[in-house]
Amino acid sequence: MILNLKEHFVKYEALVQMVDAVFDRVKKEFPKEVFCREKCSDCCYAIFDLTLIEALYLKDKFLKKFMGKDKNDLIEIAGKTDRALTKMKREAYKKVKNGADELEIVGKMSQERVRCPLLGEDNLCVMYEHRPITCRVYGIPTSTAGVSHICGRTNFIQGEPYPTLNMDKIYTQLQLLSAQLVKDINSEKIRMHEMLIPVSMVMVTDFNEEYLGVRKDG
Repeated sequence: MILNLKEHFVKYEALVQMVDAVFDRVKKEFPKEVFCREKCSDCCYAIFDLTLIEALYLKDKFLKKFMGKDKNDLIEIAGKTDRALTKMKREAYKKVKNGADELEIVGKMSQERVRCPLLGEDNLCVMYEHRPITCRVYGIPTSTAGVSHICGRTNFIQGEPYPTLNMDKIYTQLQLLSAQLVKDINSEKIRMHEMLIPVSMVMVTDFNEEYLGVRKDG
């Protein structure tokens, strides 16, 4: 990437700091319930996608940290992961097209376990300092579309009242940051801020000006 996205990354990092503060506050208030600890990699097998701002940020930090064989090895692993995910999603799409209940299929997909390509052999995230927001909040109660979620390894009890992070509000902020980025780089792909990208695809994608739809006259 040759675009200067520093200003956008600073705004994203401000959102990350706010989310981290929420996590720390819940962990301090419920130390026995929050299970998160070094080498607990339960969240590293969850399937989720990134917004555009997160994808560009993660790829930028990845390229600054890794080079040569280390970078190529991780990208190769990501490629294998991405092909497996694509196959899984294609099969799910076929089932829905053939009449299967979409919500049921989505529910089953959310329970699938796929190892994140950024999870090292030592069971530690190689990009931990710059990990996505979804990874950062995995150990505390969250809600999406009115449905609460808790990590299976925590001691939080489903249905009990706890401070809960509304992820819909976080996703809205991420999309707004992505939309502003798309506008500022003068992209012809005006709806690119709506795209969601798996971590594995982020690692194998070259987010150059052509991919981002940057207008040459801009």
